[in-house]
Amino acid sequence: MGRNKVADTHGSAFCSPDFFASELVRARERAGLSQGDLANLVHCDRSLVSRIEAAERVPQQDFVRACDKLLDADGFLLRIWERVPWRQGVEHPDWFRRFAEMEARATLVRDYQVSRVAGLLQTPEYARALLAQGDAAGNEQLIEERVAARMNRQNRFFEADKDGPTLIVVLHEAAIRTVIGGPAVMARQLGRLLEVARHPNILLQIAPFDMGEHTPSSVSQTLVTLPDGQECVYSQSLNRGHFISENAEVTRLARRYDRLRAHALSAPDSARLIRSIMEGLLNMLPQLDLATASWSKSSYSDENGGNCVEASRTFATTAGIVPVRDSKDPEGPALLFPSTTWQTFLTGLKSGDITA
Repeated sequence: MGRNKVADTHGSAFCSPDFFASELVRARERAGLSQGDLANLVHCDRSLVSRIEAAERVPQQDFVRACDKLLDADGFLLRIWERVPWRQGVEHPDWFRRFAEMEARATLVRDYQVSRVAGLLQTPEYARALLAQGDAAGNEQLIEERVAARMNRQNRFFEADKDGPTLIVVLHEAAIRTVIGGPAVMARQLGRLLEVARHPNILLQIAPFDMGEHTPSSVSQTLVTLPDGQECVYSQSLNRGHFISENAEVTRLARRYDRLRAHALSAPDSARLIRSIMEGLLNMLPQLDLATASWSKSSYSDENGGNCVEASRTFATTAGIVPVRDSKDPEGPALLFPSTTWQTFLTGLKSGDITA
């Protein structure tokens, strides 16, 4: 299709899910492909393409990237996807919706997280592992929609063609030492922290355990500054969000945040601590003794040299890893997948969103 055949007229404004769906249909038809043709090329079920083109399903970034390349869209579909506020299609409580709308307009976000990596810095695998333990547990479609919504919230802070809003994040050391999703998922998450810290509009610091009484609060909180200078402090309890907009209290909490940053590790020292923890997690992965694993052969496998795949869930709980190997070559190499990614793959096979 190419840029010369598609007018990128929407600028930097948000686009709707319907607009993305219509542009995907247009790109597919210009390429002379049916829904089934496109499904075969991106290795998914035709019903998934149909639901995405009907704006009934949130497309994942990998799907959009593959379509963009196959349909010669020159990044156009991916740029639209990044500007669609997919989170509006996910049911959130009113208090979180209010916060998400403020965050989407903010010029400055200052975040402090006690036990989890900030949502704006999470990888899809890390977010999926967290969401799978919340109120969406067992609902794979809802989990995937919420993961897409969370990733969408990140886009404006990491736009490649311009500096995004300023994002300052202080993570308590507990947040980077608490293993979520297993060592592989957590190692990728820590690698993501090192990557985003290189952005000119991002500042990341770690509040180490030995800060003691200088740690200001056991409650995570976010300070948001809007374009008109209005400031608000947001924190979240078990089942609701709390907003503070009274000037004196916001000023007090902002000063406390500044003191926290003064006692936290510098950005270079924070990066060194993150890298050290990440290397420790990576060193855990080769220690998996696959000889002790119990393996389950795929129902597609046969004894005649056909599709022969088997997987082991022995380490899914302890290490967050699912090894997959060729059942005809049990002594050969095994591919290691995060258990959350493997479960999403299995769910996609069962639902027909992914075809074997």
